[in-house]
Order: sequence, then structure tokens, then C-alpha cells
Amino acid sequence: MKAAFINETGPPSVIQYGDLPTPEPSENQVLVKVGAVAVNPVDTYIRNGANYWELPVPFVIGCDLAGTIEKVGSGATRFKVGQRVWGTNQGLMQRQGTFAEYCAVDEDWLYATPDNVSDEDVAACSLVGVTAHLGLFKENANLQSGESIFIHGGSGGVGSMVLQMAKIAGAKVITTAGSDEKVELCKSLGADTVVNYKTEDVSEAVAKFAPDGVNVVWETLREPDFETLVPYLAERGRLILMAGRDARPAFPVGPFYVKGCSLHGFVMFKATPDELRACAEDINRWLSEGKLKSRIGTVMPLSEAAAAHALQEENTLNQVGSLAGKIVLKP
Repeated sequence: MKAAFINETGPPSVIQYGDLPTPEPSENQVLVKVGAVAVNPVDTYIRNGANYWELPVPFVIGCDLAGTIEKVGSGATRFKVGQRVWGTNQGLMQRQGTFAEYCAVDEDWLYATPDNVSDEDVAACSLVGVTAHLGLFKENANLQSGESIFIHGGSGGVGSMVLQMAKIAGAKVITTAGSDEKVELCKSLGADTVVNYKTEDVSEAVAKFAPDGVNVVWETLREPDFETLVPYLAERGRLILMAGRDARPAFPVGPFYVKGCSLHGFVMFKATPDELRACAEDINRWLSEGKLKSRIGTVMPLSEAAAAHALQEENTLNQVGSLAGKIVLKP
């Protein structure tokens, strides 16, 4: 089979595209013929060597996939040959990744794809969708209908999912974007107020939107500015972090604790299969009903995986702003 893989960590140029043996599913795995995969910032970090674990060699890159089951392991019972599925959380915790024509995946990490949803759309929503869901609901933000949320960057992969899910939950949303085009995109996704952070005063807009503060602040940036964000919070507000492993910012403890606020950091790859399955059930229903829409910025062939990683890094690390939505690759 063809695959995009690395034998050593480094820049996008270390990615090779070539032949690897087609994997055989073990007892609890299924073999998926891949229809689409998506690129995430974490993919580029892992490729560049920022790992908590050793990588298998060769290592197939990528977390997300959508496709059709080709073969079922002897102990796998959730799915049948020919069934369409999607998943994420591959390429992590020493699991092989997804950027290949075929992937052997433990059935616990897969979910049935709704008949009226394409492989491209569900792949584009996978990691970013479960990340948004994990952070917004239950023990993290526990967002409730009628509450308000500030999303720092509502046009990005995760930000656009948070925006849409917050509106589905009945929340009032204010978000930022870096261009007039991205402002319009956020409005089309349902945001109540969108602030162009390059031309408008964000703090002033938040104060006007929620004079007593917002209930939830969702930070997408790798270097959070807590001096700016904490004043946005209402009494008992919740601040959600989804990035910034190397960040060491100053934190205004006094203004934070006197309002009874809480800070929540999480990483999706530490979620259990059951936790992710609960996310997937909502995502499937919302996609099927048309309430949740994928944000695809560009579609490329899998053979251009190195170029796709370079494009993702330009936008994640260098903030060039040339990408609005996910990069989807097709074998």
C-alpha cells in the first residue's frame, strides 16, 4: 500500500511517500480502506519530535481517518465488512497513524459514519470535533443553554467546532477572527458577535457583549495572555486551555480566584474510548442533521503530505493566516 511515513523526526521534508506492507488486523482490530484523512497541528508537533512516547519505525503519520471496513479481526464485534467508519486518536500513544491507503485500527476507536455524511466531512470534524466536545461539556466547561462564551479564534479547526457546538447547546457566542473573510465565516457558523482582532478592540467588544463577563473563555492559542483573558470572565467563569505545552505565562491569581473562576486544561488523546464514543454520538447526530458543518480549507492528494504539513505549520506556528479550515488528504 501507499503511505506517508517518517523514519526520523524533523521538518516536513522528512515525510516520505511510498510503499509499506498492508497491515493485518489483530484480534480486536478492523482493517479500514481509507477514504480521507485530515491534518492537525499535533501531527506536525509529533513529526517534529515533540512526543511523550517513542515512535514506531517506520511511523505512519496522522490521527484522523474515514473510510470503509475491508476486514474484521477475529475478536472484533462492533462493525462489519463494508461498513463506513471514522475515527481519530491514531498516531498517538505509540499507535500507527492514518496517512495510508489502509489502516488497522482497534474497533474501540472507531464510530459508524452516517449515510448522508461524506468521508471528507467526517474526517475534517474528527479530532477537532471531539476536542471541542470534550472541552465544552461535562467536567470541563459544562456549558449550559443561555450562558455566554468567548472563543479566541472561531474560524480555526477547533474554534469553528467550539462555535457551532456552543450554538447547538443554546449559548451566546462572541469570537475573534483575523480578516473580514473570516469574520463572515464565523457569522455564517452562528456567532452572535465577531471581532476582527486586527482592526477592532477585543476587550471593548467583550465588555459590550457581556457587561458582567462571559461564563466561558476558550483559548486556542499556544501562548495564552491571562492578563487579558481573566478580566473577560464572569463570576464562577471557566477558562479552557487546549494548547501551550511549553507556555509559561504570568497568571493574575488575585483577580481570578476572587471571582471563583476555574481553569481547565485537557488533551484529547488521554480521553478513554468511552469518553470519545460519547462525543462521536453527538457529532454524528449533528452532522447528519446538518447542525454541524465541517470546515475544509483545502483538499490535497495523500502524496502531498509533506506540503500539507508545511502549510499547517505556516498557519499554526507562523500565523500567516492563509488557511481557513482543515486540510483534508485523499489516498
